[in-house]
Parts: sequence; structure tokens; C-alpha cells
Amino acid sequence: LLSQFDPDNTGYISTEKFRSLLQRHGSELDPHKLEVLLALADSNSEGRICYQDFVNLMSNKRSNSFRQAILQGNRRLCSKALLEETGLSLSQRLIRHVAYETLPREIDRKWYYDSYTCCPPPWFMITITIVAFFLYNGVVLDRFVLQVSHPLYLKNALLYHPQLRAQAWRYLTYIFMHAGIEHLGLNVVLQLLVGVPLEMVHGAARISFVYVAGVVAGSLAVSVADMRAPVVGSSGGVYALVSAHLANIVMNWSGMKCQFKLLRMAVALICMSFEFGRAVWLRFHPSAYPPCPHPSFMAHLGGVMVGITLGVIILRNYEQRLQDQTLWWIFLSIYIVFVLFAIFWNIFAYSLLDLKLPPPP
Repeated sequence: LLSQFDPDNTGYISTEKFRSLLQRHGSELDPHKLEVLLALADSNSEGRICYQDFVNLMSNKRSNSFRQAILQGNRRLCSKALLEETGLSLSQRLIRHVAYETLPREIDRKWYYDSYTCCPPPWFMITITIVAFFLYNGVVLDRFVLQVSHPLYLKNALLYHPQLRAQAWRYLTYIFMHAGIEHLGLNVVLQLLVGVPLEMVHGAARISFVYVAGVVAGSLAVSVADMRAPVVGSSGGVYALVSAHLANIVMNWSGMKCQFKLLRMAVALICMSFEFGRAVWLRFHPSAYPPCPHPSFMAHLGGVMVGITLGVIILRNYEQRLQDQTLWWIFLSIYIVFVLFAIFWNIFAYSLLDLKLPPPP
């Protein structure tokens, strides 16, 4: 086929020959792929199309050059929207729903709908939620949630405590502990309702990066801005995901076709505000174990900052190489500088400030 349409072996096919190829074999192609191929042909102003872009499309690989060709095109999608298609199975309707919940462009939604195979499934968010929260707290600790008034609340190897900040794992493992059933419940609901669809679209690598970055930023923010307080809960990671998703919806408001998007945003903001307000109230409420205060709320703010910077870039660039995005490198550099600053702060600031810390548990 390549020798027939590219006799000089240049790696390109003329637009005319490409159109004749589509007319001849268009009925054999998936209608969504055919539509994207036509958009690729219409967007090219040089009169030729890279053969590798055609191969990438047919093999479900999305190269950066292919996406740029689509973005530069002026052709409007003329066929009916994915939302209007009928006769879909339950799993197909679920995939379509996820596409409209997370992606602002119709061509991206169709691409995702065609290429998603549920292999691998959204394992990261499900594992973090079920194994970390329910198995550990329920089986190992013999209870699902440790209230802040429980004797074992501070006496475990998971939560972040300022006196034990040299134990580096605590900057991550504090997410496995929660200060009350309402704290756990809101985090689990937001994590599953927002995190699982995002992982289905963007993959475990990207979503786990945002989540873990939010978790680390949360505990480091506490160690810098609220130096005497411990911290528990997964709010840093959850708030990173939710704030990135909400910011992405706001930035692409006209393109987002999810149902009741205004209501959904309002509910998410109300839940986040309620949980954050509860955390602030708990922080300044008299502690059950003085002189150690209740957990800090600064982890929430650290997660939000990660979400509206790194998270927005990751969610905005669907199936693009982040290495090519200048803004990604700027925000990543800022995040690395903050982490390094917080590490040095933890090493030197506590002794230089002569801060009186609560005794170790």
C-alpha cells in the first residue's frame, strides 16, 4: 500500500491520494476514525499527509504531530455527537459518560470512546481506597476509623507527627489514618467519584502522580506552616484531584458537555468546604491529648495548590507528551523547589526557631 501511494518512499501521501483511499475503503473503517482521518486531511495545508500519522491512528497511537494537525484544522465535526448515539450497551454508556465528564473536545471524546479497553482498569484509586482505608484500618487496627479521642490515635506508625518528622514514610502514610468517620467518608466519596473516572481517562501514572504530589505537598505544608501539629487523612491527594478537575471544567466550560455540570461543581465545592471547615474547627478545638493539638488543615491547601498547577496541566493535555509542555516544566520546577525548601526547613528551622514541640506519642 505504501509503495502504491508513496512511490518515491518519502514517508508522505498526497492529500488527493489519501482522499481517494478513504473513499475506496471508508466503509471498512470505524466511523469515528474515518471522521478523524478526514479532519486530518482537511487540516493539512501542505497537500500531503505523513504516513506514520495514518499508522498511528489505525493502531490507536496518538502522536504529537497528529494532534497538532487536528488542532490546526478548521473543519467542524459534521456527524452526530457521541452523546446522540443509540443502541449502546451498559458498559459503552458508562465509557461515554466518563468521556463527557472529563474531556472538553468532541474529537477527544470520540477518540477515548473508541480506544478505551478497560485494560488496565482504574486500579490505583480503587486500591488506595479499599486496601489502604478499609483493610488496614478494619483488619490491622480492628476498627475502620480512629477518632481523635481514641487512645491509639497518636500511638501508631502512620500519622505525621512533628517530633517524628525524621521518619520519612510518615509524610506519605498519614493518608491511611482519619480523624473521624465523616472525615473518612467525605474523602472516600470524592476520591471514588472523581478519581476513578479521571484515572480511566488519563491513566494510573498521571493520576497517581497528582495524588501522591498532593499528599507530599500536604504534609510538607503542615511542617512549614503549622509546625506543632500532626496530620492525618488523604485530603491532600483528594483535594489535588478534585481541584484539578474543577479547574479544568472552569477553563473549558463551553466545551464540557457533562450533565448538570453547575450542580456537580456546587456539590463538590460544598463537600470540600464542609470538610475543610470541619478541619479548621477541629484544629483549634481543645485537644483530647494536650499539649499535642488536633490535626492540621494545611494539608488541604497544599493539595489544592498542586491541583491547580500540576494537576491542571496533566488533565488539560489529554494523551500528549508532558515533556513537550513548557508550563508543565515551570510548575514541576516550582514544586521541586518547594519540596527542597521544605526538606531544608525541616532539617534546620525547628532547631533555629527553638520551637517547643509536643512530646512524641
